[in-house]
Amino acid sequence: MNMTMDMMKGAMSSSDMPMKDMDPAMMQECIEAVSACAQACIMCADADAGEGMGRCAGLCANCADVCDTMVRMMLRMNGMDMQVTMSMMQTTVMMCRACSAECMKHAEMSEHCRMCAMACDQAVMAMEKMMGAMRESMPTT
Repeated sequence: MNMTMDMMKGAMSSSDMPMKDMDPAMMQECIEAVSACAQACIMCADADAGEGMGRCAGLCANCADVCDTMVRMMLRMNGMDMQVTMSMMQTTVMMCRACSAECMKHAEMSEHCRMCAMACDQAVMAMEKMMGAMRESMPTT
Protein backbone atom coordinates (compact mmCIF):
# COMPACT_ATOMS: atom_id res chain seq x y z
CA MET A 1 0.00 0.00 0.00
CA ASN A 2 1.26 3.46 -0.84
CA MET A 3 -0.22 5.22 2.17
CA THR A 4 -0.38 4.02 5.73
CA MET A 5 -3.75 3.58 7.42
CA ASP A 6 -3.08 6.34 9.94
CA MET A 7 -2.40 8.81 7.11
CA MET A 8 -5.63 7.77 5.39
CA LYS A 9 -7.64 7.98 8.58
CA GLY A 10 -6.20 11.43 9.26
CA ALA A 11 -7.31 12.57 5.83
CA MET A 12 -10.89 11.44 6.48
CA SER A 13 -13.02 14.09 8.11
CA SER A 14 -15.81 12.04 9.65
CA SER A 15 -15.62 11.93 13.42
CA ASP A 16 -18.26 9.23 13.63
CA MET A 17 -16.32 6.54 11.80
CA PRO A 18 -17.14 3.22 13.47
CA MET A 19 -13.49 2.17 13.40
CA LYS A 20 -12.02 5.49 14.55
CA ASP A 21 -10.67 3.98 17.78
CA MET A 22 -8.99 1.02 16.08
CA ASP A 23 -5.20 0.82 15.98
CA PRO A 24 -4.24 1.91 12.43
CA ALA A 25 -1.23 -0.43 12.38
CA MET A 26 -3.45 -3.40 13.27
CA MET A 27 -5.95 -2.45 10.58
CA GLN A 28 -3.18 -2.09 8.01
CA GLU A 29 -1.67 -5.43 9.05
CA CYS A 30 -5.06 -7.11 8.64
CA ILE A 31 -5.76 -5.51 5.27
CA GLU A 32 -2.33 -6.47 3.99
CA ALA A 33 -2.60 -10.07 5.24
CA VAL A 34 -6.05 -10.57 3.71
CA SER A 35 -4.93 -8.94 0.46
CA ALA A 36 -1.84 -11.17 0.32
CA CYS A 37 -4.08 -14.17 0.93
CA ALA A 38 -6.32 -13.20 -1.98
CA GLN A 39 -3.30 -12.92 -4.26
CA ALA A 40 -1.86 -16.27 -3.15
CA CYS A 41 -5.25 -17.93 -3.63
CA ILE A 42 -5.62 -16.56 -7.17
CA MET A 43 -2.18 -17.86 -8.12
CA CYS A 44 -2.79 -21.22 -6.44
CA ALA A 45 -6.19 -21.62 -8.11
CA ASP A 46 -4.62 -21.00 -11.50
CA ALA A 47 -1.84 -23.51 -10.88
CA ASP A 48 -4.29 -26.05 -9.42
CA ALA A 49 -6.51 -25.83 -12.48
CA GLY A 50 -3.52 -26.62 -14.69
CA GLU A 51 -2.67 -29.62 -12.52
CA GLY A 52 -6.19 -31.04 -12.46
CA MET A 53 -6.88 -30.29 -8.79
CA GLY A 54 -10.44 -29.07 -9.21
CA ARG A 55 -11.53 -28.97 -5.57
CA CYS A 56 -8.43 -27.09 -4.48
CA ALA A 57 -8.75 -24.68 -7.42
CA GLY A 58 -12.38 -23.98 -6.56
CA LEU A 59 -11.71 -23.38 -2.86
CA CYS A 60 -8.78 -21.11 -3.69
CA ALA A 61 -10.86 -19.10 -6.19
CA ASN A 62 -13.70 -18.73 -3.69
CA CYS A 63 -11.28 -17.75 -0.92
CA ALA A 64 -9.72 -15.11 -3.18
CA ASP A 65 -13.15 -13.62 -3.89
CA VAL A 66 -14.15 -13.55 -0.21
CA CYS A 67 -10.81 -12.03 0.82
CA ASP A 68 -11.04 -9.38 -1.91
CA THR A 69 -14.49 -8.40 -0.69
CA MET A 70 -13.28 -8.30 2.92
CA VAL A 71 -10.41 -5.97 1.99
CA ARG A 72 -12.76 -3.60 0.18
CA MET A 73 -15.12 -3.57 3.17
CA MET A 74 -12.26 -2.74 5.57
CA LEU A 75 -11.14 0.12 3.33
CA ARG A 76 -14.60 1.74 3.48
CA MET A 77 -14.33 2.92 7.06
CA ASN A 78 -17.10 5.52 6.85
CA GLY A 79 -19.61 2.95 5.62
CA MET A 80 -18.62 0.27 8.09
CA ASP A 81 -21.20 -1.41 10.27
CA MET A 82 -19.41 -3.20 13.10
CA GLN A 83 -21.83 -6.15 13.28
CA VAL A 84 -21.79 -6.73 9.52
CA THR A 85 -18.02 -6.36 9.37
CA MET A 86 -17.59 -8.82 12.24
CA SER A 87 -19.88 -11.31 10.48
CA MET A 88 -18.02 -10.94 7.18
CA MET A 89 -14.71 -11.32 8.96
CA GLN A 90 -15.91 -14.55 10.60
CA THR A 91 -17.00 -15.84 7.19
CA THR A 92 -13.63 -14.90 5.71
CA VAL A 93 -11.84 -16.72 8.54
CA MET A 94 -13.92 -19.85 7.85
CA MET A 95 -13.17 -19.64 4.11
CA CYS A 96 -9.44 -19.17 4.74
CA ARG A 97 -9.37 -22.14 7.11
CA ALA A 98 -11.12 -24.36 4.55
CA CYS A 99 -8.74 -23.24 1.80
CA SER A 100 -5.70 -23.76 4.02
CA ALA A 101 -6.83 -27.26 4.99
CA GLU A 102 -7.32 -28.25 1.35
CA CYS A 103 -4.01 -26.75 0.27
CA MET A 104 -2.18 -28.53 3.10
CA LYS A 105 -3.29 -31.86 1.60
CA HIS A 106 -1.09 -31.01 -1.40
CA ALA A 107 1.65 -29.00 0.35
CA GLU A 108 4.32 -31.70 0.22
CA MET A 109 4.12 -32.02 -3.56
CA SER A 110 3.01 -28.49 -4.43
CA GLU A 111 4.91 -25.38 -3.37
CA HIS A 112 2.09 -23.05 -4.46
CA CYS A 113 -0.35 -24.93 -2.21
CA ARG A 114 2.07 -24.70 0.73
CA MET A 115 2.48 -20.96 0.21
CA CYS A 116 -1.27 -20.47 -0.21
CA ALA A 117 -1.95 -22.34 3.04
CA MET A 118 0.58 -20.14 4.83
CA ALA A 119 -1.03 -16.96 3.44
CA CYS A 120 -4.47 -18.20 4.53
CA ASP A 121 -3.16 -18.95 8.04
CA GLN A 122 -1.57 -15.51 8.32
CA ALA A 123 -4.82 -13.86 7.22
CA VAL A 124 -6.73 -15.84 9.84
CA MET A 125 -4.33 -14.71 12.57
CA ALA A 126 -4.58 -11.06 11.52
CA MET A 127 -8.40 -11.17 11.34
CA GLU A 128 -8.70 -12.91 14.71
CA LYS A 129 -6.51 -10.22 16.25
CA MET A 130 -8.64 -7.48 14.69
CA MET A 131 -11.91 -9.17 15.71
CA GLY A 132 -10.65 -9.27 19.30
CA ALA A 133 -9.99 -5.53 19.20
CA MET A 134 -13.37 -4.92 17.56
CA ARG A 135 -15.17 -6.86 20.31
CA GLU A 136 -13.45 -4.70 22.92
CA SER A 137 -14.58 -1.49 21.23
CA MET A 138 -18.20 -2.58 20.65
CA PRO A 139 -20.76 -1.16 23.08
CA THR A 140 -22.36 -3.72 25.36
CA THR A 141 -26.12 -3.79 25.58
